[in-house]
Amino acid sequence: MPLALYLLAVAVFAMGTSEFMLAGLLPDIAADLGVPVATAGLLTSAFAIGMVVGAPLMAALARRWPRRSSLLGLLGLFLAAHVLGALTGSFPVLLATRVVAALANAGFLAVALTTAAELVPPGRKGRALAVLLAGTTLATVAGVPAGALLGTLLDWRAAFWAVTLLCVPAAIGIVRGVPAGPERSHEPDGPGLRRELAELRRPRLALALLLGALLNAATFGTFTFLAPIVTEVAALAPLWIPVVLVLFGLGSFTGVTVAGRFSDRRPAAVVVAGGPLLLGGWVVLGLTAAHPVAVLVLAFTQGALSFGLGSTLIARVLYEAAGAPTMAGSYATAALNVGATVGPVIAAATLNTSLAERGPVWISGGLVAAVLALALPLRRTLRG
Repeated sequence: MPLALYLLAVAVFAMGTSEFMLAGLLPDIAADLGVPVATAGLLTSAFAIGMVVGAPLMAALARRWPRRSSLLGLLGLFLAAHVLGALTGSFPVLLATRVVAALANAGFLAVALTTAAELVPPGRKGRALAVLLAGTTLATVAGVPAGALLGTLLDWRAAFWAVTLLCVPAAIGIVRGVPAGPERSHEPDGPGLRRELAELRRPRLALALLLGALLNAATFGTFTFLAPIVTEVAALAPLWIPVVLVLFGLGSFTGVTVAGRFSDRRPAAVVVAGGPLLLGGWVVLGLTAAHPVAVLVLAFTQGALSFGLGSTLIARVLYEAAGAPTMAGSYATAALNVGATVGPVIAAATLNTSLAERGPVWISGGLVAAVLALALPLRRTLRG
């Protein structure tokens, strides 16, 4: 894999850390800015919405820029949003910076995915995607716990400054590793963009987007509510929450790394083998969540299977969107974030039912079952 891919992954690591670190910082932010914790939770929702909207919007705006200019501009906007967020004493201003940071994050990931696909031979897009997503999974392993630790030892603003500092080597890496490249399109904006958007009407691309969104909804439906499963169902001390999150992150990193070696040539095999195992894992977790050992083991295995299968499905988006060279990455990014937004909303609705804290697990199982019901009869389509 080209060095430029790993340099892009550094930026993705910084952005992934920013996206997930608020889970451990919300109480401190609420106390510092004088708002209820529930209100501070809007920071997470604002980021998620910004990610969904930002991927196609920012990719469309930057489609005529050279890749390097697009990446540097979006990374600079992300950095500036965190500087302002670290300095402000106003909750509305902080909320606005989270929206801006999410727009920049989504746009960066969209352009980075497209760039990654162009940096490798045509048959290695899955491997390239795995490298980029490794930045996100490593954020859950190292970045998020480190952000929480900084917030505990210093304050929540220190975590924002740390993300800002991570952007500096990432920017240097982009300058040194990503080719400047020609203008991305010399066609008039309207017709060129319309042709790329028309690709969304293709059934194979629509199927890949739907499967990727459903799988990511399943993943984040339970990931978002792992803490109450750990403390309320498994009856472990709160100190075990970061342990479980790290295990999930380690599994995620393992999953995208292993699946990346097969997702280009044998995507259908990954779905056929990994899908039933993932579904079975959610069922087992739903039945055994009261047993701490089961939670610890399944946190790793479900992370590996979820991200391995998810990265394979998202790689299919890049293949199927080959006719939209400047927008393909935004389609993949939007699918990921639609899932990450919708999954927790559906899962949260079960918490006040008889399913209680196990509800998100059963929702994840149901979503994976839907993926398999759609994918297995059409597995020949997944072969490309």
